[in-house]
Amino acid sequence: MILLIALLAYLPMVMPPFYVRVAMSIALTAGFAVCWYILGGFAAYFSFGHTAFIGIGAFAAALASQIWRPAHWAAQLGVGLLAATLASAVVAAVIAWPILRLRGHYFTIAMLAVALVCGEMASAVPAFQGAIGLGLPNIAPMSVRIEVFFFWLSLAGLVLAYVTAAAIARSRMGYGLFAIREDEDAAQMLGVPTTRYKVQAFVVSAALTGLLGAVFAWNLGYITTDSVFRGALSLEMIVICLVGGLGSLLGPLFGAIAMMVITKLLLSNMLEFHLAFTGLIIVLIVLYAPDGLIGFIERRRNARLARVQEATQ
Repeated sequence: MILLIALLAYLPMVMPPFYVRVAMSIALTAGFAVCWYILGGFAAYFSFGHTAFIGIGAFAAALASQIWRPAHWAAQLGVGLLAATLASAVVAAVIAWPILRLRGHYFTIAMLAVALVCGEMASAVPAFQGAIGLGLPNIAPMSVRIEVFFFWLSLAGLVLAYVTAAAIARSRMGYGLFAIREDEDAAQMLGVPTTRYKVQAFVVSAALTGLLGAVFAWNLGYITTDSVFRGALSLEMIVICLVGGLGSLLGPLFGAIAMMVITKLLLSNMLEFHLAFTGLIIVLIVLYAPDGLIGFIERRRNARLARVQEATQ
């Protein structure tokens, strides 16, 4: 794993800038999808409002850079990431208790409402400057190409989110979330602290999303309410997880690679048909691979193994 990460970190040094940008988009969207998976994949609580935490993290980092501007880029980076993570975690902790009492589509609609409310507050409250917009300083060191630096940041965020999600999956909390996904009432009757596990997963997911939201904001350079509180960002996380497969933590990674390669490379010269082709591809995946790319690959492998066993008998 360490060698793979080191190889991925080295490749942008020898890649053209465009492909580095595509790789950065893959890493960032995969990171967002893994953050969403901690709640949506483990506990089956589908959030259509995770863009709220992207926006909170983005605005927290931007405001922190205006309030305190250390001279060194590493200090600016640390302050912004800390502000984004803490702000997202605090907001999630405040709303977790009432909103996680809802289930199914009620929770989905409530999270969508949270994202809309956060976006309106960012625009309406003068201190946030969401309607006017906020500029963020360039934190990339002079010795590194800017696209390479932001790829490294996105890759680091993805690794952090994935390692955290993998640790949760192997913990007592992870088994509790899996029980909630299968049957929450039965899990509660068996003594699983469902509320505590849901709140913990919600706060961790929000904090990591806010951290990546700060990276997203720095990459944009200038943010407004419309650029970071877009509902399409929440939908993108869900689609990536569905395309990759909800049965495995590798699903968000496979889904992000597939969707970014399709949209950024294969359909880059067909802007007028971009959304139509993207929608068609998603429909085909849902029809022929309903359990995602991971499930499709596993089915093909199992079928091949079954044929081999039949041939050897």
